[in-house]
Order: sequence, then C-alpha cells, then structure tokens
Amino acid sequence: MNQFDPLNDIPLAGDSTQTQNGDAPRILKQRRIARGPVTKRKNFVLDTNVLLHDPTCIGRFEENHVWIPVDVLAELDKFKNEQSDRGANARAVHRSLSRIFGKNGRAVTQGIATDGGGTLRLAVFDLDGTNSAALQRFRHIFHDTERIDHRILAAVLLVQESDPAPAILVTKDLNMQLKALAVGLQCEDYLNDKVAASDIESYDLRCIDVHPHELQRFASSGELHVDDERVHGLGLNEYVLLRAGDRKTMPARFCAAQMFKRLQIPEALHIPRGIDLRPMNLGQQCFIDALLDPGISLVTCYGPAGTGKTLLAVAAGLHAVFSKSFNGLTISRPVVAMGGTLGFLPGNLEEKMRPWLQPIYDALEVLLPPHNVNDQQKRSKKHVVVEAPQHANGATPRKSYDHLIEQGLLEIEALCYIRGRSIPRRFFILDEAQQLTPLEAKTVVTRMSKGSKLILVGDPGQIDNPYVDSRSNGLVYTRNRLKGHAVSAHVSLSKGERSALAELGAKLM
Repeated sequence: MNQFDPLNDIPLAGDSTQTQNGDAPRILKQRRIARGPVTKRKNFVLDTNVLLHDPTCIGRFEENHVWIPVDVLAELDKFKNEQSDRGANARAVHRSLSRIFGKNGRAVTQGIATDGGGTLRLAVFDLDGTNSAALQRFRHIFHDTERIDHRILAAVLLVQESDPAPAILVTKDLNMQLKALAVGLQCEDYLNDKVAASDIESYDLRCIDVHPHELQRFASSGELHVDDERVHGLGLNEYVLLRAGDRKTMPARFCAAQMFKRLQIPEALHIPRGIDLRPMNLGQQCFIDALLDPGISLVTCYGPAGTGKTLLAVAAGLHAVFSKSFNGLTISRPVVAMGGTLGFLPGNLEEKMRPWLQPIYDALEVLLPPHNVNDQQKRSKKHVVVEAPQHANGATPRKSYDHLIEQGLLEIEALCYIRGRSIPRRFFILDEAQQLTPLEAKTVVTRMSKGSKLILVGDPGQIDNPYVDSRSNGLVYTRNRLKGHAVSAHVSLSKGERSALAELGAKLM
C-alpha cells in the first residue's frame, strides 16, 4: 500500500505506481535508512530552494528528521506575494506548516511526528550567542554571518552538534553545496523527483531480430505478433527497428499483446499555402507517427539542436489543424523558468514574448513562407530576390501566418499564464520543456482537456534553469512518470538535419 503525503493526502513522489505494462517508474527516494534505533536516522536540513521547488517535500523523508531553519521562513516571506509559481509554492509551504503545527507552539522547535516515523521542526538557534568550535571555524571562513545562505549553513552545523545522527543539507543550489563542503558538511540534491540514470533512454532505437518471412508479412499487413521473449522490457508505444539479417530493417511501434504496428505517416506533411515537409531520417519518421496518431495524447521528444524537434512538431500541428483534427494550434516556450515576470520588456504581451518565442516564429516562417516570393518563383522558375512589401505608412508587412492568429487557429501562448486554464481540442506544443521543474510540467499536463494533444520537446543536455538538471527536469520527469501508458509515446532524435556544421558542433563542442 502506498504511503501518503501528510500535507495533501497524495501518493509520495517516490512511491511505485504500476503502469499498464506492469513496470513501475523508477524515481529516486531521498536516501532511506532501515528502521531501527533513533541514532540510525538522519537529520535533513532543507534549503529554501527545495521548498520552492516542491512544497510537498516535507512529507517525503520517511523516518528521518526534517529541520527547516527559521531563516528559510524569512526568505520564503520575500516570495509569497509574487503572482507566479514561485509565489504560489511559498504560500503553499506557509499553509502546510501552519496546518501541521497548528496552535502547538512547543512542537515548532521540539518536533512533531510525521507519518513516516520521523519528525518535523524548525531550527531556531542563537548564532550570535553560541561559541562552539565548529561555529568559530565557520565564522573564520564566512565573515558575513548576516547572509541568509551563511545562516542556513550555520544552522546545519548546530544541528550536527546537537544530535548524534548525521546532519545533511538538502539544497538544489550548486554554490550552496560547495560552501557546505568547504566547512565539512554533508549535502545532497533533492532526490525525490530525480530520475534514475538507468531510466534515461538511449537515443538509439532498440533492434528486434525477426525472420525474413516475418518482416515480409509485416510489410504487407502492417502488423506482426512475436513471442514474449523478444518483446521483454519493451514499453507500450515504444519505437523499435525490426531487423531481418544484416541489411533489411523496418521501423515499428510496439503495441499491446506482443504486437508491432507499422508507422502510419503520410508521404509529406501538407500545409495549405505553405510547404510540404518530409521526414529526413528514421527518428523523424517515428516522431511524425506519434504526432499524428489520434490515440496518443502526450508525446515527449529528446534531441540536440538541429534535429528538427520544433519544426516537425509545428508542421504536424498545422497539418492536424487544417485536417480538422483539432480546433487550433497553441505553441509556447518557458521564459527560462515558468512564472518569470515579463514586465521588463516594453509593449503588449505578444511583443514581450517575441524574443523568447523567436525560434517558433522562425519555424512558422519556414513552413509558411511569404506568398509573393513563392508566386514570383513559380512564374519565373528562377531564383529571384523579392523585397518585402512596405505599407504606405511604413508599418511592418503582414506575416503569412497572421491570418491564422486572427482566426484563432494559431495561438502563441505565454506559459506563465497557463495556471487555471482548461485547454480543449488543441494541439499544444511546449518547446524547451527541459527548462521546467517537475511541478511546472505537472501544471501543464493537467491543463489538457478532452481532445487535446500535448507535445513536450527539448534537449536535456541544454538546461539554463539552475535548479534542475538532466535527470530532474520536467521533460524527463514527465516521460518517466507517464511512460508505459497507452496515451503517451516518446521519441529520441539524434541525427542533425539543420546543416553539416550544426551537427558537427552539436557532437563535438
């Protein structure tokens, strides 16, 4: 039976939840210690960024003791009025602590029992009135003891002196981890939403050996049943390469009951008044199959720069909208981290978002080039240079996709305003999804209503958000938690198609 979060009555992030194919997603727990004497348990001291990252983390440390330095509350207070996910998380932490401690003032510092068998308390110490040897050495290294980071580190030292159990600082701040190591403190990243390294898929398709007659039957009928031994370890909707001998291969998608299905992709993605886009490699064929399958509601895609993730997703979205499968196409991109304010840029919302969404506009202009250029080229059948038309008042000429925006078929959405929305029958593309935290990714996934399709694309190797990494970002977390379900599929792209130079740079630089 799953444990439940004492704050919100939801399963803990580290619990094993069975998927449809019987495999449980592997999410790392904060290090578990076998139940036994109190001295075998650990004291985990939480940094502010951990609480802002996951406001439910307080109940995820099982039988260990959780300490929250009082200076963390002061730092949370700075964020509580923000109209962003960070502000919402700060308020959620304050509400949770108030509910846990209630009116029992002594429990705040003496500790209150948690469902896992540990305790939760605030770390309140008189740093100025304490002259322990460890604290004197700390002051010698960090002279400015008024800084919040330094006061949190000092609190960990005093927890370590007050209890024989190991004291460990839990922080997602790499600089804070280095400072902790400098004064001899143990420190860890927050592990509960970090995917195990062994669960990050390879970019190569798995090969399944079949008999030449089986491959021929698959090519003619589009389906192939194989024995259990050959499909062991495959997940639902996983893409593979059926191989007969050394040369004959065909891509396929694994479905239920040991059955493979042939990819269902058109010769080209046709976009009215635009270009026809054809897949250029095997990975792109698999990606288009997942993008166009009406039974798949979530598609995640990993791939380095230049592999065509964004361009293919946008092309498939336009193709699906024009074929009446969806009411419209919504494209968004995080502003580094979802919830970032946009007020420092001038203009309306579209003008504020334009610098962040420029890659999306670039993709749209490739897929929907200016009509006058196409017409001139068709008439002359030669390459001509056509100057962009100018209006009499000097205004910027209309883009070829402006009419789609005006009709509501195309929406460029600010991701920081998605909270509270319900999005029905939309083809929703979230570019650079690796910049999200797991909680932010959950916010996006839970906004999708019936008939909508969510596409999360990104490169786990290119992350600017300082509080996530290649194993704890929202893209990887979403893939790991939802894999094996009939509504989700995943594709990894590895071959760059932007240019030979771009592919060489992605591999060697």
